[in-house]
Amino acid sequence: MKEQKYTHQSKMRRLALISHKPSVLYFYDSIMIQIQALTFNPFSENTYVVYDETGAGVVIDPGCYEPEERAELAKFIESKDLKIKYLLNTHCHIDHVLGNDFVKEKYRVPFLIHANEEPVLKAVKAYAPSYGFAIYREATPDQFIREGEELSFGTTKFSILFLPGHAPGHVGFYHAESKSLLSGDVLFEGSIGRTDLPGGDHKTLIESIRKKMFTLPDEVIVYPGHGNPTTIGEEKLTNPYCALSLS
Repeated sequence: MKEQKYTHQSKMRRLALISHKPSVLYFYDSIMIQIQALTFNPFSENTYVVYDETGAGVVIDPGCYEPEERAELAKFIESKDLKIKYLLNTHCHIDHVLGNDFVKEKYRVPFLIHANEEPVLKAVKAYAPSYGFAIYREATPDQFIREGEELSFGTTKFSILFLPGHAPGHVGFYHAESKSLLSGDVLFEGSIGRTDLPGGDHKTLIESIRKKMFTLPDEVIVYPGHGNPTTIGEEKLTNPYCALSLS
């Protein structure tokens, strides 16, 4: 596969995308934090490592199941000499939690989710084999997070946004200084999260997008759980499912 690179320049940051086998790797560089995405598992789920100049970082939604996927994640963390401080889930559908046990055990870090996602997480063990993940191992949350709280590591502070609709306890992690939002499966480039899974609700999802996400600055970059990054401004104008012109 021929390598492709796309670059966007702005006053705040440089954004580049590199495609390669066996996974798709995105690298985003901003003034205050760096965001590395590795795409894992058959669902093409984006696993994020976010870190700052102190070397402190977090892993968000580890979808790494196969040994080579876990090795790829560990290799990146080791290459940057990062000190992982937290394991975070935006929500607990199977594709976002396959590597929870690996990250929690290897880096011995607290595992944080919203309380409403605990039943979603516990359900994965029962249906994982039917999806081909016979050796899935469940990780137990250490702490519940809520909207309005801040999560700190190194010099970085995330604000917690409660974004239900795709999942009952879905959250997003917002870094205001760099205008970055790691938002899981709520909003995508030209699309939105599905709402036909247990705990999903279309009206609630649209409210989360319009009342929480679309009130953020237009230049905020959205890092989704699948696919390419986008911006709040672009989706407000052009998203065929939730653009403001549709309200």
